[in-house]
Amino acid sequence: MSAVTPRSDPVEDCVSTLAAAVHGPARTKARMVAEVREDLTDAVAERTRAGLTYQRAAAQAVREFGTPDELVVSWQRELTIAQARHTARTVALTVPLVVACWYLVRRAGHDQTWELARTAQMLGVHLSGVSAITALLAAVALAVTGTLARRLPTPDRLPLAVAWGGTVASASMAFATLALALAAALGTDWLLFASAGTLAASSHALVAGSARSCRRCARLPAVGASSAGAR
Repeated sequence: MSAVTPRSDPVEDCVSTLAAAVHGPARTKARMVAEVREDLTDAVAERTRAGLTYQRAAAQAVREFGTPDELVVSWQRELTIAQARHTARTVALTVPLVVACWYLVRRAGHDQTWELARTAQMLGVHLSGVSAITALLAAVALAVTGTLARRLPTPDRLPLAVAWGGTVASASMAFATLALALAAALGTDWLLFASAGTLAASSHALVAGSARSCRRCARLPAVGASSAGAR
């Protein structure tokens, strides 16, 4: 006697397929998945109370709600904007920390060897320009995808611009980490510089990972297919 193959659940199949097709911040994606599952479950419950079997009720609910192929464009658009906001926020919060590390090096460099002072000067020039540009871009991105998104459409290329801005910022932080490590080796207050270097390295890891995810989302074909704003 052959084994009976259990029938699949249309609701879970729809939710799982949709979740696997899109990319973005884990928390936002999990919230969207939970909302879709809850909406479909309510729709199925309403139909089963009307006398339909679960399988027929679930199939109808999924068909009326929309197939994964129909929903993936709007979902990916929302997740891409959410990832751009996450990257912009990360840049806006971490760049000032790395600049503060530079000030520590520069202040300590007044009483250290000429190599340390020169390192601080090079680091300061580099970080000042990069931090101003990336911080401005991050602020604009947060404004455009936040309050202004209710009145104006979000530019399709903004997430990619944020992604590359984050990439530049992470490269700057990597340079800062190396310079601070050098300062720790040359200076007498090596514990201070080592701590600052660790902070810069941690900031680099955060920004680099977020920027990488943002580039991935921004390059997906679904990004430019919808004008929906972030929620």
